[in-house]
Amino acid sequence: MGERIDTFVNDCQTKAEKGVAESQYDRGLLYSIGKGVPRDYVAAHKWFNLAAMCGMPEARDLRAELAGQMTKEDVAEAVRQARAWLATDLVCPVESGPSPELGLAHF
Repeated sequence: MGERIDTFVNDCQTKAEKGVAESQYDRGLLYSIGKGVPRDYVAAHKWFNLAAMCGMPEARDLRAELAGQMTKEDVAEAVRQARAWLATDLVCPVESGPSPELGLAHF
């Protein structure tokens, strides 16, 4: 089982960093529950933010739910990390395009 989750985590990371919304969403889930990675609400919020930018409304919903369990400082840090990532990396594959109304625009 450990090898399977490790493979899934690595695959998610690779695809999430290439802007695949489903993998960004999965990455948020993994961090939010601590499956295959340490539980990290800041990282989870960041990945849900990025997935929401790529048009996954369910990521927006989980991001909001998670924010209710975080301090204002942690939410601010998650947003800062997402913005920093946006400034240096691909957000969504070109064919899908970002959906700003779902993502960081709410801040």
